[in-house]
Amino acid sequence: MKSKVLIIIFFFGCFALKAQHSEIKLKEYSFSEVESLQKSNPKPLFIFIYTDWCKICEGMKKTTFKNDKVISLLNKHFYFIKLNGEEKKDITFFSKTFVYKPSGNKTGTHQLAKELASIEGKISYPTTTILNSKFEIDVQVDSFINSKKIKKILESYLNH
Repeated sequence: MKSKVLIIIFFFGCFALKAQHSEIKLKEYSFSEVESLQKSNPKPLFIFIYTDWCKICEGMKKTTFKNDKVISLLNKHFYFIKLNGEEKKDITFFSKTFVYKPSGNKTGTHQLAKELASIEGKISYPTTTILNSKFEIDVQVDSFINSKKIKKILESYLNH
């Protein structure tokens, strides 16, 4: 009887501990928010350029950007922005309005995605771009990046 009580207490204790663990949330910003935040608290911008149909992009969202260490680094040292490369809404950034440019029947690319994700004139998804506080491209990686590799990229960038 005593062992059954201990087992029950143990299980409830595990559930209580699990319930108390608070998940760290990745703070996301818009381009207009970042533009005004830069004036008072300049930080590099970490921009994740993706599409809705990209399975690799979805994989990064579900793994890389769920890692507590990655989230902590991004929240503390960067402004994190997600940009859908096929976004249809206009985005004003740096006093310039970027628009969606159709390239065929139900296809196209947002001008801002083209600016931030083009490497040697081509865009691939996902592309991760880091802009310095002057909005200049410092880093571009056009592939899946796991949490271990992205942590190294972020730490290296911060230590340069």
